[in-house]
Amino acid sequence: MLAVGFYFMRRNKDIDDYYVGGRGMSSGHIGLSVVATDVGGGFSIGLGGLGFAIGLAGSWMLFTGLIGAWLSAYFLIPKVFKLLAKHKLFTFPEIFYHLFNSRVAFLAALVSAVGYMGFTGAQILAGAKLATATFPTLNQNTAVLIMGITAVVYTVFGGLKAVIYTDTVQWIILIAGLIFIGIPVAYFEIGGWEALQQNLDPSFLDLFNIAWVDLFNWGLTIIPIWFIGMTLYQRIYASKDEKTARKAWFLAGIFEWPIMAFMGVLLGLFARVALQQGMFIELGYESVESIDPEMGLPLLLRSVLPAGLMGLMMSAYFSAIMSTADSCLMASSGNILSDIIKRYFRVNEKKELRYSQWLTLVVGALSLILATQMTDVLDLMLLSYSFMVSGLFIPLIAALFFKSPSAKAAWWSILFGGVTTLSLEILKMNNLISLPLDINPNFFGISSSLLAYLLIAKLEKK
Repeated sequence: MLAVGFYFMRRNKDIDDYYVGGRGMSSGHIGLSVVATDVGGGFSIGLGGLGFAIGLAGSWMLFTGLIGAWLSAYFLIPKVFKLLAKHKLFTFPEIFYHLFNSRVAFLAALVSAVGYMGFTGAQILAGAKLATATFPTLNQNTAVLIMGITAVVYTVFGGLKAVIYTDTVQWIILIAGLIFIGIPVAYFEIGGWEALQQNLDPSFLDLFNIAWVDLFNWGLTIIPIWFIGMTLYQRIYASKDEKTARKAWFLAGIFEWPIMAFMGVLLGLFARVALQQGMFIELGYESVESIDPEMGLPLLLRSVLPAGLMGLMMSAYFSAIMSTADSCLMASSGNILSDIIKRYFRVNEKKELRYSQWLTLVVGALSLILATQMTDVLDLMLLSYSFMVSGLFIPLIAALFFKSPSAKAAWWSILFGGVTTLSLEILKMNNLISLPLDINPNFFGISSSLLAYLLIAKLEKK
């Protein structure tokens, strides 16, 4: 991965190459890069945890990803390309700059940059969990440093071209590793279908054993991210044309669900059976209550795979994790440079590429620090998504689909949405409040964002 980063460092001529891949990428590379970024290793580990905790029904989480991908391909991408015909865009908040004003773009960039910093930290944490489950003598913070520094260094040097090309390779490695090594070996080691039936409650094999509130919360968080995700806009801008981008998005949706969804939860199911068969006793885990569900999948692979195959499988997961971490790093640093620094400070064009690399390094360091402070991968990812969605989704819909969007209403909408969700999440994590029906705080964030927009827009008209 580092070699690919250095290779593209020599080929990056300008900021266009660094942040949007020269704007000439094919649908195959873009599609695989989109799904590698969105699912990646973090969601793979998270899905394994869901499979371990609730069974096959956990796969519905990524069904919301398929819906989001296809909806954005149909409604969003044509609108973005109309704007691209008029302006040379690098980031998502630039849409707010052209359709609202610089104040709205600044606040949107801040929300997006912080959200993606958190998402990068979640990926690094996923890699660290995988590494510590595999190598017992490895300290988690040391694993965080190894994963983080590698991902940060090749991203700093190579930019988006390195990210997209490595995404393709990384995702192919992950898919091949799961199909040809992880799933078949684990299936036969635990005893196949009979072992699944004997060791699991029937609800774990029931695809519809899911509460409506879980589907609602996942859909509320994941579908809108396809409309406001900076990593996704970078790939729209990197596409040759509108047709290429839409084809890539339809392809990404299929890979999300059913392909990645079922492979992830199946391995989680296998891990639960392995635990109940006593495979993890020597590792210090005797019961379901004694284990973090997200550790089940790494412990399973460590227990059933021989040396060599274990190395290949770890390479697959580490690659997938880095494929998401690098894209989120690019998104966060791109927001800060293009939408915050360049709006208020004069930047020397000849040194712009170098500034981008230094900024990516700083953002990567902050993400590393965040990864050392958190414990749950899926929670950190969904928290990052919720923070961005609740602040940015309503203003984006207003910008692209309303007849006369209001910049003042959009600014307050971003502020109210983001602050509401973040406040409720912090209170909930500290057990200071409980929300009705266990609804995601994101629902209240999006609702407050919508109310703020409509009220202020109405007052402004009067």
